[in-house]
Amino acid sequence: MAGTPTDGGQPLTVVPEGGEPTEEPQSRDSDFVQSLDRGLAVIRAFGPDRERLSLSEVARATGLTRAAARRFLLTLVKLGYVRSDGREFSLRPKVLELGYAYLSGLALPDVAQPHLEELSAKLNESSSISVLDGHHIVYVARVATKRIMTVAISVGTRFPAYAASMGRVLLADLSPDELEKYLAEATFEAFTERTVVDPEQLRNIISEVGTQGYSIVDQELEEGLRALAAPIRDSSGAVAAAINVSAHASRFNSDAMRAQLLPELLETARRIEADLKSVAPA
Repeated sequence: MAGTPTDGGQPLTVVPEGGEPTEEPQSRDSDFVQSLDRGLAVIRAFGPDRERLSLSEVARATGLTRAAARRFLLTLVKLGYVRSDGREFSLRPKVLELGYAYLSGLALPDVAQPHLEELSAKLNESSSISVLDGHHIVYVARVATKRIMTVAISVGTRFPAYAASMGRVLLADLSPDELEKYLAEATFEAFTERTVVDPEQLRNIISEVGTQGYSIVDQELEEGLRALAAPIRDSSGAVAAAINVSAHASRFNSDAMRAQLLPELLETARRIEADLKSVAPA
């Protein structure tokens, strides 16, 4: 469920009649390095369900010509970020270096991890923390007690914000203008029959989440999965991240989640907030 590689980017190609894509001229911006943008798009083409890709698949996913995609891929191979068996390409562990600087400088995962472990042990359910990145949430900490989703979740996993409990908590903290921009630009896909994809309905749901201080998503991201999320606020009161507990629908209905899981989730969020304040620079 990774995001579209060109999310938020500019159009890369046009397809002439009867021909391959060709690179489309763009307005000049002296501060925008287009080759870097395209190289990162090649890396983002890979994901949990796209671990191995051919040259043609990378070109289609990024909108690049085959020749351009080949140059970027071979460059990444030489730099050690991508491996190739001659037919297909896949990411190498070195690509984790690109996100390590961010994660290593982020106090939140280290501060929150013991609290997540305590919460998961107490409830016997999986718990996670994520931050908002464009139209998606990105997991920055997680404790899994059991596999309840078809997609494996780990630090760095991304999901569309509108369909995730943590995403709705994070969206609820956006300014009115930021939320309107999100609703106008995001792509809404129905993952199950329950997924809310109507922007007006989502606006109302997000407003309610902001008022009540938590979010419950009932089988919208995946059948059989219910998730409950709450905000983690920084010292200024802004929502810095979201924390959730997820459970199989057979174990908890929405009312049971509110009654049995929400108090523990909110208390854990408050403890993380207190610890974050204690390690914040004066």
